[in-house]
Amino acid sequence: MKKLVSLLCTAALTAGLLAGCSGGTSSTPAPEGSAAPETTPAETSSLEGTTLKVGATPAPHAEILEVVKELLAEEGITLDIVEYTDYVQPNNAVEDGSLDANYFQHITYMNDFNEQYGTHLVSAAEVHYEPMALYAGKVTSLDELPDGALIGVPNDATNEARALLVLQQEGLITLDENAGITATINDIVDNPKNLEFSEMEAAQLPLRLADLDMAVINGNYAIDAGLSMADALAIESADGDAATAYVNVLAVKEGRESDPAIQALAEALCSQEVKDFIDENYAGAVVAVF
Repeated sequence: MKKLVSLLCTAALTAGLLAGCSGGTSSTPAPEGSAAPETTPAETSSLEGTTLKVGATPAPHAEILEVVKELLAEEGITLDIVEYTDYVQPNNAVEDGSLDANYFQHITYMNDFNEQYGTHLVSAAEVHYEPMALYAGKVTSLDELPDGALIGVPNDATNEARALLVLQQEGLITLDENAGITATINDIVDNPKNLEFSEMEAAQLPLRLADLDMAVINGNYAIDAGLSMADALAIESADGDAATAYVNVLAVKEGRESDPAIQALAEALCSQEVKDFIDENYAGAVVAVF
């Protein structure tokens, strides 16, 4: 899968480079004895002076975009990073054109958002994967989890399913085998510890952790709260469909994915500089897929 994603990023970047090299004057000599044709300036696709406005949640996305900002500045492109603390506003802002792009969500959430709200968002680049993890609240180990324990999970459809799959992975519940990445608490077919579930906005889970026995938390909000993979009681396995179903993407409105400025942004996001930054700063909580 990593090879496939790498190929996709490479194709996108190659397209951007080709766009930047288009145009130019002909190298065919003028016929002998004829006057040299009047030359015209070569076409240019220079993006110098361009400003891109991109929405992101603070960590890791806005932090990664700070690296990208420096790379784009070398090309004369200004990156304006607008931070959000929810998952709805940045998508609506891309749809209505007040943002050029956003970088905060995985592709399954984006597709579900399009279906639910009638938006027209597409992926311009697949960048990284954030393993979801189970963190301790009042209870500090899985062995001590009592009957009737209260578990926090995100209340949006795609992330709730993902959280439930982590709990199933640890043998705490069993889901209907047909539920997959659309599972809800109604798809739980076996719950031996009679666990109860508190569904809330993903951003609230770290803030409410002390009131819960445990919670399954998205990687970006865990990072914001100072939680690390070393703190986790269980980590979402990257085997199977997880890394592809939940790869974080650069999202744009349909039709803008071939825009040269968007391609330059995608190229910077898929750069070695960004990969090095991710590897050095997130200790496995963020994994580059290019």
